[in-house]
Amino acid sequence: MQNTRAWVWAWAAVALATGGRAAEYDPLAAGTTPTHVDLVIRDEGRQRDIPLRVYLPAAVGKAPVVLFSHGLGGSRENSPYLGQHWGARGFVVVYLQHPGSDEDVWKDRPRAERLAALQHEASVHNFRLRVDDVRGVLDQLERWNGSSGHPLAGRLDLAHVGMSGHSFGAVTTQAVSGESFPLVGTRFTDGRIRAALAMSPSVPRQGDPAEAFGKVEIPWMLMTGTNDVTPIGNIDAASRLQVFASLPPVEKYELVLADAEHSAFGDRPLPGDQKPRNPNHHRAILALSTAFWDAYLGGDAAARAWLQSARPRGVLEERDRWQVK
Repeated sequence: MQNTRAWVWAWAAVALATGGRAAEYDPLAAGTTPTHVDLVIRDEGRQRDIPLRVYLPAAVGKAPVVLFSHGLGGSRENSPYLGQHWGARGFVVVYLQHPGSDEDVWKDRPRAERLAALQHEASVHNFRLRVDDVRGVLDQLERWNGSSGHPLAGRLDLAHVGMSGHSFGAVTTQAVSGESFPLVGTRFTDGRIRAALAMSPSVPRQGDPAEAFGKVEIPWMLMTGTNDVTPIGNIDAASRLQVFASLPPVEKYELVLADAEHSAFGDRPLPGDQKPRNPNHHRAILALSTAFWDAYLGGDAAARAWLQSARPRGVLEERDRWQVK
């Protein structure tokens, strides 16, 4: 990763190349509202249907692709604020829904039984299904991209794919974006993924985190909160910080939002929340994530320079923590 002096030179180079306009880069600038289409992939090999919601930019033509994996008990309809903003900024955003660990786990159960049902489905079996879903979706997107008459035909720049997710979706993101599983001698990395954003990341329950993350080769951005805890898996806020510390010296970024709970990255409160939601959390999440995609999927030098400057502090509150390495 570049040191601070190198960041200054990179920022100056962008400013010179753009006639001094580098300071104008704004990841929160609104674009045209995207449309969305709901699709279903049939994975014949696994006899499995994978629902998708795809946000499409207004501009016609190929655009970089961002995949999003929901948390345990979620769906393709969750966290629309991300897809709407990223789509408005020119990315095709593909929300995956993972049967077996989606909203069907809890929807028709009495409230008193929901937590136990969710805990049961936070399983290795569902983890493997999710990882295979990502590969299956990318394979199908390639086919649809070349299929005349399909809504996605010619719309996907699959040479520039980002992977993202929250909670169980972050676990899924980590697995397909470079994490190793040395205790079982397995990696699930998909080489088509060029950058990864994990919201509420997790370290392995067993083994050395440095060994698990030591082979990551692409840029990662991690986001968590000082109160980002969940009863499922007994994951606390301190353990989430170990992911960033365990990554090798690739380009890596970490945002820690003050007082943010596990629900801060979604679109609604969760049972057990202790604090009111802070509207600036979504503003910070959108700004930093958009700059990350602009930089590493869109090839925007101004966005990369913005990330590696002091300017992200302008969208954060005083007690939020932000680091770059």
